[in-house]
Amino acid sequence: MNKAEVAAGLASTPMYRYAQQVGDQLFVAGQVPLNSCGELVAPDDVAAQATQCLRNLELLLSVHGFSITDIRQLVVYVVGDRIQLESAWAAVAAWFAEDVPPATLLGVACLGYEGQLVEIDARVIKA
Repeated sequence: MNKAEVAAGLASTPMYRYAQQVGDQLFVAGQVPLNSCGELVAPDDVAAQATQCLRNLELLLSVHGFSITDIRQLVVYVVGDRIQLESAWAAVAAWFAEDVPPATLLGVACLGYEGQLVEIDARVIKA
């Protein structure tokens, strides 16, 4: 299901599709802070997890012929208090060199993996 993504260096995800392209749009599943071996990155570091999610997102986009400039909207999910949210947002802002696409920052109770603090979802449309 995700052969191209795994070949590019994303973690294997049985029964989970990374993305589906329809026309000039890419429907992207929330990107999580796993490395290419499927290991959670930086269990206690929100900023490092946000950066890993963005690395994975950028790699996923490139597999499908898109780039970060094609991102039209982000949703950043963060487990923790306001300080955690601010830390995640600082990592996102730095990644986009302070030119972040329209985005929503949400605090949540938990995410899918034990120790996961951040997940980033995107709407992607080629210009």
